[in-house]
Parts: sequence; structure tokens; C-alpha cells
Amino acid sequence: MKTRLILTACASALLLGLPAAAFADSAPPATAAAAAQGGVAVPPLGFTKRVLANGMEIYTARDASTSNVTVQVWYRVGSKDDPAGRSGFAHLFEHLLFKATKNMPSETFDRLTEDVGGMNNAFTADDVTAYYEVVPANHLQRILFAEADRMGSLVVDEATFVSERDVVKEEYRQRILASPYGRLFGLFTPETIYQDHPYRRPGIGSIEELNASTLDDVLRFHATYYRPDNAMLIVAGNFDQAQLDAWVNEYFAPLKRPATPMPVNDVKEPEPTGPRTATYYAPNVPLPAVVLAWNTVAYRDADRAALTVLDGVLSTGESSRLYRSLVYDKQIAASIGSNPDFAQQAGNLTAYAIMADGQTVDAGKSALEAEIARLRDAPITAAELSEAKNELVANALRGRESIDDRATTLGMALIMTGDATAADREIAEIQAVTAADVQRVARRYLTPQRQITINYLPADDEHPASVQKMNVDAPVTVAELAPAGPVAVLLPEAERARLPQPGAEVAPATPAVADFRLDNGLRVLVAPTQGLPLVSARLNLNAGSANDPAGKPGVASMTAALLTQGTTTKSAPEIATAIEQLGASIGAGSGADFTNVYANAPKDVFGQTLTLMADLVRNPTFAAEELERQQSQTLDGLRVALSQPGSIAAQSVGRVIYGAAPYGAPGSGTLTSIPALTREDMAVFHSDRFRPSQATLVFSGDVTPAEARALADEAFGDWRDAGPAPAAVDKAGQALTPRVVVIDQPGAGQAAVIAAIRGVKRTDADYFPLTLGNTLLGGGFSSRLNQEIRIKRGLSYGARSSVGAQQDVGVFTASTQTKNETATEVADLILAEVGKLGANPATEAELAPRRAALIGGFGRSLETVDGLGGLVANLALYDLPMSDLADYAGRVRAVTPQQVEGAFAGHLPTDQASLVIVGDASKFIDALRAKYPNVEVISLTELNLDSATLR
Repeated sequence: MKTRLILTACASALLLGLPAAAFADSAPPATAAAAAQGGVAVPPLGFTKRVLANGMEIYTARDASTSNVTVQVWYRVGSKDDPAGRSGFAHLFEHLLFKATKNMPSETFDRLTEDVGGMNNAFTADDVTAYYEVVPANHLQRILFAEADRMGSLVVDEATFVSERDVVKEEYRQRILASPYGRLFGLFTPETIYQDHPYRRPGIGSIEELNASTLDDVLRFHATYYRPDNAMLIVAGNFDQAQLDAWVNEYFAPLKRPATPMPVNDVKEPEPTGPRTATYYAPNVPLPAVVLAWNTVAYRDADRAALTVLDGVLSTGESSRLYRSLVYDKQIAASIGSNPDFAQQAGNLTAYAIMADGQTVDAGKSALEAEIARLRDAPITAAELSEAKNELVANALRGRESIDDRATTLGMALIMTGDATAADREIAEIQAVTAADVQRVARRYLTPQRQITINYLPADDEHPASVQKMNVDAPVTVAELAPAGPVAVLLPEAERARLPQPGAEVAPATPAVADFRLDNGLRVLVAPTQGLPLVSARLNLNAGSANDPAGKPGVASMTAALLTQGTTTKSAPEIATAIEQLGASIGAGSGADFTNVYANAPKDVFGQTLTLMADLVRNPTFAAEELERQQSQTLDGLRVALSQPGSIAAQSVGRVIYGAAPYGAPGSGTLTSIPALTREDMAVFHSDRFRPSQATLVFSGDVTPAEARALADEAFGDWRDAGPAPAAVDKAGQALTPRVVVIDQPGAGQAAVIAAIRGVKRTDADYFPLTLGNTLLGGGFSSRLNQEIRIKRGLSYGARSSVGAQQDVGVFTASTQTKNETATEVADLILAEVGKLGANPATEAELAPRRAALIGGFGRSLETVDGLGGLVANLALYDLPMSDLADYAGRVRAVTPQQVEGAFAGHLPTDQASLVIVGDASKFIDALRAKYPNVEVISLTELNLDSATLR
């Protein structure tokens, strides 16, 4: 579900997903607690504000219900401030600020966060660069010290600068070049919409302009923008206010406000003078796409609320106008969407369609234009207006669950408006929008004369790939940046300011889980929480893609997809409308072992939500026309996935490890299996495997065990098993000989590299040693893989690994993406690091922070109703005791270095590893074949995912 309120969404910078949005001042307006669904109020953010003498703004909100604290520093500088000839510079600089300061060696922020069970990250958007951490509350002082130190001093040498610039280039290749629609949304759309404003330049820049940047540019950029009067500190969580104030005074108040002014950057985008059309071509585009765009308003404009509601009517959910018309009724689009991008100085609204196979962009353009014309020509219905508002307000409630969500909401409101109360006020502004307002803004902004049409087509010999615009002018120049000043260096250890010691630990609490069964055998688990009025439920069924009939991969996945597409009492459009009018989230999906049906809703409508969810589970019709629609959409989705190196590799690994065994088949189906599915396949799968005796219903959130029992009995009490349970299947089969497989994708923007080894069951005694070892290997920014591949060598945007434990023997994977030329080098690095863990014990100094990382991530999951419900459900899925929830931290702490070494040596020997590499083989096959003479090369056009051999 899309989120549009500032409370739940940040601007998408560089196509980076951001955490949900943010809060307000200590005395918010009375309208802030706007009622959602007539009974649930969205609480105000409740921050207090003070301003230091150096101009830095401080916002704080205490929450004693958590054991954590978030610290965020928001700088009023973003990609619009990239100097001319240096597009992507603010984002590159964001990466560099995680390096050294005069008192902290490089990567200290990871030591202070990951190593104590916290996390850190940052994002760059058009108007802002923000840095954020979540740590156990007793580490607050240390983070404040560190944030002040990197504001006051930055230490970057030439080698570090070059290495991190290489990392950003790999990020560019991964997000822009290797993604089939990366160029469209990351490059071509903004450069076409804006004619004068620097928003037209991509936040991630270009390879050429990244190469043009220098170390001196970095130092001058820091001197220009990273100053206290250009920053806001936001702290939320469990802290003592007086102590926090004292620490802020100690660390931030001494920072000097520079006398030099910051460069002026306030370009006015001209009003459109007529319609425009642009056509772009790109390699590996599986389906053509069309985007319609209109210049609209900046965030603080009064028309933003009406445009936000308009966007909800246009494209949120399956009852939206674009989905109903283009995807459901006409079936000409594989996917649709719209986005109201309200930035600080200008804004736009886009509507797009990725066309279904065989459909043209002209058909998409006509269909999009018809729906926009409907918004201009007649008011939306009362039902549509209510539905859009309910969704927006319910999402605002969900966006205030965690401390970091709330802090981010405040930060974005401050950047966009300068007003801490804006995030609270906008809820009332949304509620005040009328159907006439929506029609008025459609007529004002979404007119044919203002329309921009962007066509996106596959490149070929006649139409070579379009190139990114270069040398785009910008209002800020390198010459205008402040002088670098004295170059900071890392001080000798004896001269550094000492990091504060952690305070007393604040232990996270796990709720008691009620556990009972209904008379029909359905197990019910209840994890109640105190907090926002939200309730989550998930029904887990012991039926996944490994239970697909032989030769028919995709049955479990298609069954789950069709649950929301019609019951004996409701059509698919009626179901979509009901979900969205409740402001609920209801859906279903399948994995290898299980199918999950989930629901999340405000408490006052949760009973209705669960009733609807039960109808979907118990009474699906699997209508022939709905199956045909889902088959078409699934096939288009597969075509898109099979144009991306990472997705191709992920779908191929199963066959390499499991061959013809059930775990080997792609769970989403294949291009040949999906068209062959029949209604009978889904009906039989549902009848055989959707049974209360093999299901678990998990409630979490604002619900008591007694309330949950009554809800479960009402919705599922008379549900009964249909006949005997199907026989168990051998999901993993026998171990196979390792393979090295290259899938050749000429012109691929990057190579995806996966090392895979047959692993363990979730119930294996070595699960925790493997999990801890995996966290050291590839479970975070500080992991060994990321250190070797990204930090030391700049070969990738990131590397990771996964234990992959399942109900039967799972598959361990370690993976990354890199430029094609370094695929062989990266494969060697991955295997070497996996092997080290089984050859030599990790040190206790290495494992202690990895334990903290696991425990901290577990603790953060407890802060949201869906996160808590997921933890409880995961235990139930594998028949693990509920006591494991409270015992988790102890189980992790008990793992020894010797147990990690033994588990990796016994279960994950690298001589049993297979390699799957997807990319432009011409650029790496010779080096790979020299190491692996038996390498198999399969052309992407000949890849057969239905075959155990991939041929």
C-alpha cells in the first residue's frame, strides 16, 4: 500500500526506500488528534523544541514504553544543492560522513550502533540529508557525542574518497543500469518534468560527474552546509530530559556558527506553456511503459491535501480507478501507479502504466488520459472520498508506531514547511477535503495543456539506448562553496576526546503469549501490547509452494493471490473496496513451506476486518475470469523479474541446489507453468490444505486474549477440515553435486553473484550458531563480506548472506551485485569468507557485537504490532515453544566461537558450494573458466526454470 502523508513517508531519494515518516511541537493543535474510522484518534507527535545559541534546533519526545532511543540529525541540504558539474554529490557526501572524524576512526558509527544491537543509516533527498540511529537507551550519550563530532570535523583522505566513490558507482549500476525501469524513474522522468529547477538532476548523479568530484569538493561541501544553524537534532525514546539537555549543551552548543552565508538556491520552475512528449529507449526493458506528468505544487501549498486525496482515488489499492480500468477491466497494463511528489520548492504528480505483454504505450496513454479526464469532468463519489481519507488516516496511525517512525515524520515536516506542527495539522487538512476540492485541483493542474508524456521502450538496432543528460546547469557552483579551511586529521589516540561510557541497560520486555485452540483444532496465539489502537492478525497454513502438484509450480502462489479476487458473496472489486473503506491492510502470500493470510486495521474496525479476512480464507471462488487476469499479471511480473540479474539468479538457485525436488521449483511459477494452471488446481489445493487443524491464527496489538478468543470463534469457529490431510512430501530431496552456472545476459548493467550451499532445517540444533555466524559473515554493514567487498574494495553497493533455514533442509546463500568485470573476483571473495568461518574460530571480540546486533533487531521488532506478530507466528510455523520468545536473547548469548566454527565446518563446507552468476558473460567468462573449467554457460534466452538442469 502506498503512503502519501508526510507522517508515513519520506521522499524517495535515489530510489532509496525510507522509513515511515514523522512528529510535532509540544503543544500541537487540537485538530491533530483527528479521529480515524470515527473512533480511533491519531495521537499528536508531542515533541518539545528549543534552539541553541548557534542556531541549531533541538526536538525531543520521551517514550518510556521502549528500551531504545533514536537520534536523528537533519541537514537542510539535498541533491538540489549539488554544485554544477557535480550531480550526485550530496549523496556521495552522505556516504563519506560515516568515515572518520578527528576523535573517531573510520566506521566508528557502526561500532556504536550495530555492535550494541542498534542500527544506523542515512538518506539524501532533493531537499535534505538525514542521518539516523536507533540504539539501546543507555547508549544515547555516545551517539550524541558522535553526531556532534562529525558535524564539527570530517576526516577523509584520498584513498577513502576514491573507494567510497566506487561504492556509489556500484549503487548507480545496481539501481539505475541493472533495473529495467531504473533509467525511467531515476533519470528520464525528473529530467523531463523539470525544465529549470535542479530537481531535474538525478540524486544519484552520473558516473561521469561522480568521477569529476574531488576531495577538495568534499571538504568545501562540509564547510558550507554541515553547520549547526543548518541542522536539526531530533531525539525520541527512553531518556531523562534534564540529562539529555545537559548532553546537548555539552556536545552541540560549543559548535560554532560560521559567518559565511550559504549559497542561494531558490529556483522558480516556470509554468508549463504547452504539452510536451519525450521518448526514451533502454536495454533489457521487458515491457514498455508510459508516464504522464504534471507540474503541481510545493509541499506547503494549500492544494497539497486535495492532490493527495486525488492520488489516493487514482491509484491506491485494487479499487482505485487506474487499477480497475487498466489492470482489471481492460487488462492492458501489468502494473499502474501514481505519485504526488511534493518537494520544498516545487512539485509534480505522475501517473504511469507498465504495459502488459503485447500492449502499446499509445494504448496506455489513452487509458491514463481517460481516467484523468474523469477526475476533471465530474466529482469523485462520496464512497471514493471516504475510502481515500480512511486509508490515509489509518496509514498515519501506522506511521506512529515506532520512535524512529515518529521522529522521521517530524523531520520531514520541518524540512518541507519549517513548522513542527504541520505533520499533525495535515490529518485534519486531509479530513477537510471535499469532492469539489478534488475536482478543482484536477481542473487546475491536470490539464492536457500542462501534460508531459514520457514513453519508455526497449532499445534495438534502430533505436539505441538513450543517454542521461549531462552538463545540466545548477544554481550552486563549486566556486561558491566555502573554503575548506584547515584539513582535519584523526588525532593520535592519546589526544582524542574519549567516548562516553554506556549507561545502565534498559531491558526490552516480551509480552506473555496466550495459547489456546478452538474446538475445530485451530491454534490461536495472542500477543497483546499497550500502545496505539492497532490490531494485527495472521493466519498461517501448513501449505506452501513445496506442496505444489508435480510439474505445476505456482499453484500455492496463485491460490494465495486469488483469495482476494472473489468469494461466494463478494466480487474482487467489492473486496478491494471493503478493505480500503476500512482503512485496513489485508492480503495473502505463500512461501516454500507455508501460506500466510494477514490483516491489520485500527481497533474499532478490526472485527469487520477479521470477518472479511475469514471470508477470503474460507469461501474463495477461483473464478475462471479472475484466474485469467492473475495469470496475465503473473506472467508480466515474471518477464520483468527475468530482466534483472539479481532476480534471475535468485530464481535459478533453487534448481541448482535441489534439482527436481519440490524446493527446487520457483515458487512464483514459470513462464510455461503459469498458463497451464486450471481452476481445479487451485480449488483442490485449497480444499486439501486450507484446514483449521493445520493452521495457526496469531493476534498482536491492542487486543486481549478474551477479545481474541471471541473474534476467532466468530470468524473461524465453524470452519472444518475437508477430508483427510494429504500425505507429507520430501521437499528437499537428496544432496546434489555442486555446479557453477553462468546465465549470460548480454548488456546487463551488473553481474549478480550468488554462492549457495545446502543448509539446515529451522529446528536444527545448530540454527543459533549458524545464525550468529551468518550475522558476522553477511548480516550488516560491519559484516565480513561487506567489509571485504564494499568497504575495502568498493566492488559493490552491499554484500549479504542468509542461513535460509526452512521446514526441511534449506539453502544458505551469500550474494552481491558488482560490475561485470569483477564478477569472478567477487565470487572468490565470497567463498573465501565463508570458508574462514569453518576453518578458524571467530574471536569473542567479533561475536559479542554480532550477538548484540541480533538481540537489538529482535527488540526493535517488538515495537510494532506486525513485527511482534511475525515473531510469534514464526515460532508457531516450526512448532517451536512460545517460551523461545522470552528466551531469544539468552539463546543468542549462549553461542560460543567454537560452536560457530563447528556449525560452519559441518554444514557449510565451501567444497560443496555452487555458484550462480548472471550478467554479461563476455566480460568475465574467461577468468571464471580458468578457475572452474566445468562452468556451465546458459544463455538467458535458453534458460528453462521448469527443468532441474535449467536447460
